[in-house]
Amino acid sequence: MRLTAAAPAEQRRLGYADTLREILQQPATWRRTAATLATAPAQAMLRALVEEAPAHIVFTGSGSSAYAGESLAPALQASLGIPCLAVPAGQLLTSLCGVLPAGRGLLVSIARSGDSPESTGAVDQVLAAEPGYAHLAITCNARGKLATRYTDEPRLHVLCLHESTNDRSLVMTSSFSNLLLAGSGLRYAAGAAAHAQLADQAAAIVELLFERYGDALAAVARREVTAAAYLGSGATLGVARESGLKMMEMTGGAVRVLAETYLGLRHGPMSWLDAQCAVVAFLSGESRVRGYESDLLRELTRKRLGGPRVVVGESVPVELLGGDGLAVELPGLYQLEAVQQQMVHVVVGQLLAFFRCLALGQQPDTPSQGVLTRVVEDFALHGAEHGA
Repeated sequence: MRLTAAAPAEQRRLGYADTLREILQQPATWRRTAATLATAPAQAMLRALVEEAPAHIVFTGSGSSAYAGESLAPALQASLGIPCLAVPAGQLLTSLCGVLPAGRGLLVSIARSGDSPESTGAVDQVLAAEPGYAHLAITCNARGKLATRYTDEPRLHVLCLHESTNDRSLVMTSSFSNLLLAGSGLRYAAGAAAHAQLADQAAAIVELLFERYGDALAAVARREVTAAAYLGSGATLGVARESGLKMMEMTGGAVRVLAETYLGLRHGPMSWLDAQCAVVAFLSGESRVRGYESDLLRELTRKRLGGPRVVVGESVPVELLGGDGLAVELPGLYQLEAVQQQMVHVVVGQLLAFFRCLALGQQPDTPSQGVLTRVVEDFALHGAEHGA
């Protein structure tokens, strides 16, 4: 990508040095995270949590971390055979009894910094209300509250990722994908070698993505785009929502976003698509699912709905591109398991948001200045009786 040719000082002056570095470092950090998961202490901890046979696994977090949970829950339920769901930390704080299954479970708290009020607030509430829950905290910040507050709590275990994943940019990019990879470690608690191999394959695919499609994605982002719709099925819906969040954050809300399933788009949201709305379609590798997705994309073409189209997958038929769309062809994508596919998909969303931000004359490292902060500011946690 041409942006990498700029000197570091110039990148910083233009306000994109941190975000660009963190997007591009993902292949290297995935390999490092896979190595962390392969260590004996991590393997023993993850294996013990799964072998305790929780009746259900609940993934929680806020913002991007919540979307990581939404991507992990369907994938791990399919592979582990344990009911899994994703519940935002804010929902745990306000509606614990209505959203958290009672009994024996595992709460997986996902956080970049671990310092936002919800990170520890939700854990504190579940520790007090549900003694049958074990806890796993996955964080990129070894010095954060989530990692340091519970050293005397035997029910809570911490998995800290390498400090390089604790993104400095306001927006989460490499932190998101590495938290996703780390959460999938529950799937591979007894097979570290397979996990490392899949992470390496995903890294190689993204390295190809940078080389082959960086400038093409930048060209799409320079078009007159005022909205973007992200489509995904199953576990990919979480990544679609994360991609939408990246576009919203980096453009300061200048680009309106929608994340929806392919089948859900017909039930009202399709009316939202206009000629200035980019359509980003993450295609499934499962033939049955892809049949539904292809039908929907053909319908959009027939009805002349949506603007620039980006279709991500393997062997993408030209007819799905809507005329002048971009096919992001990633050989080997469907040889990966679900979570690793999502790690690849989200990089496309990150790049589109990054380039659209620059096209609008904004700074990806610090978008929405005065509105958003890298870590959510402290706010009051209101006590409530269990069941409120």
